[in-house]
Amino acid sequence: MKELLRTLCALPGISGYEDAVRDFIRAELAPFADEMHTDAAGNLVVFKRGKNRPQNRVLFAAHMDEVGFLITHIREDGLLKFGTVGGFDPRVLIGRRILIGEKAVPGVISLKAIHLFEKEERENVPKLSSLSVDIGATSRAEAEAVVSPGDWAVFDTEYTEYGDGRVLAKALDDRAGCLALMELCKGELPYDTWFGFTVGEELGLGAAFLADTLCPDRAIICEGTTAADLPGTPDHRKVCRQGEGAVLVYMDNRTVYHPAMFRALCAAAEGIGAPHQVKEYISGGTDAGAIHISARGVRCGGIAVAVRSIHSSASTASLADIRAMCDIARACTESEEIYNV
Repeated sequence: MKELLRTLCALPGISGYEDAVRDFIRAELAPFADEMHTDAAGNLVVFKRGKNRPQNRVLFAAHMDEVGFLITHIREDGLLKFGTVGGFDPRVLIGRRILIGEKAVPGVISLKAIHLFEKEERENVPKLSSLSVDIGATSRAEAEAVVSPGDWAVFDTEYTEYGDGRVLAKALDDRAGCLALMELCKGELPYDTWFGFTVGEELGLGAAFLADTLCPDRAIICEGTTAADLPGTPDHRKVCRQGEGAVLVYMDNRTVYHPAMFRALCAAAEGIGAPHQVKEYISGGTDAGAIHISARGVRCGGIAVAVRSIHSSASTASLADIRAMCDIARACTESEEIYNV
């Protein structure tokens, strides 16, 4: 599991530029899939035949894309201006290393030195417009030799295992979910099952196309979610806690997950004794926001991993929590409530 997670997290794939991730998953799953295609939006759709044909068409979904950047302008002094793809707090960007485009041009997100700040500037969060990317160029011409406006960029983060079974990486949201789906697809399944590796989730896009075409009856979204279990956060706002198992979701900012699906996921987790917790604060959103209102309507459930410092260069998670998500997803493939009721 760990080596597959390491590979998935290292791949670049901001929203709209998921090609490397999709190509890798396609190659890995080709020997196990009964059908596979990429739709017009870029979603990778995989069908795995099981031992039985269920009453309901069931989809497991995870998004391939990660947050990142697009280069928008090259200044005369060689510094680059950029826009963000996905939600960011500007404070987590200052001084971070990034890699730009297919050439993986290294750069650093820069802000003027703190000792040059006026008093009122020190008291406010810097605006994105005040940040630039330094690639070591001294002129526009020098920068244009290696980068262009429209080039994508991702964090330059080395996958690291540390502490008591923890991992630090970029893109844990949602390569951990992709890992769970890949593990399911590589094994035998009790029922025919569909898998959707989606694009553009950080912008709220691709899953809508997939669901409208596939028309599932049930969908289970495997995701990364915010773990706010850090000092200074009131207990009732900590969302979920890292190291306490997979997170089962009953509601977020875009979806009320179907009560029957929530109960089925809880039963699946309890049936195998997998550690799990319930999301304690309503926040965020997933592909379920698009899927549950698609076509004729879809009953959705959600399994997530608690990720600290989500949408940053160094998101962290518990490997045991990721394993719990994979195990619960596997248990769900045997659920009569999900497949046949």
